[in-house]
Amino acid sequence: MQRIFLASLFKDVSRLFVDFANENLVGKTVTFIPTAALPDQLDFHIKYSKELLSEMGFVVDELEISTATHLDIVSKLENNDYIYVAGGNTFFLLQEMNRTGAGNLIKMQINAGKLFVGESAGAILLSPHIAYSKETDNPLAAPQLNTYEALNIIDFYPVPHYKNPPLQEAVDMVISKYGAELPLVPFSNSQAILIIGKEMQIVSV
Repeated sequence: MQRIFLASLFKDVSRLFVDFANENLVGKTVTFIPTAALPDQLDFHIKYSKELLSEMGFVVDELEISTATHLDIVSKLENNDYIYVAGGNTFFLLQEMNRTGAGNLIKMQINAGKLFVGESAGAILLSPHIAYSKETDNPLAAPQLNTYEALNIIDFYPVPHYKNPPLQEAVDMVISKYGAELPLVPFSNSQAILIIGKEMQIVSV
């Protein structure tokens, strides 16, 4: 059964995650994938997120899929208890997921019941496609990306950072442009999308 926690900004909803995980996190291992943050150099955000996970009790096992060996990717995704995909540029993230095969491996792990945390770009990654993200992310960061088809694990399209600056106007544009044709699910930094099996709900801090 799928267990998925989607956030716009994980630090703002971390206590919701603790409730959702519903187990002692001390000593649990998490594969932490910071890849999406590379184009925008979000080093501070990545450092903060890793520290937050450590404070929760996690053993954080970083996996930079753009430089990791295939063996490392397979080993960490299969053997660690949780998977966390951080935010950043969705197009670069999908490019590297496709190039390395990590996307298919993550899909297999989610379908096998491993708890997945997707933050911003990491949430959008689970959509059927990511073309709707062009208003918020720069596609030019992924020159080798030849398809916008994503992991297609969920049947809706998360729109992170709803009503939150600095992306507020860009998010409004996404909703205006695609709202009539796609089942968009906007959610703010203080909300999380929780998925267990086929059941989805949005919860607020």
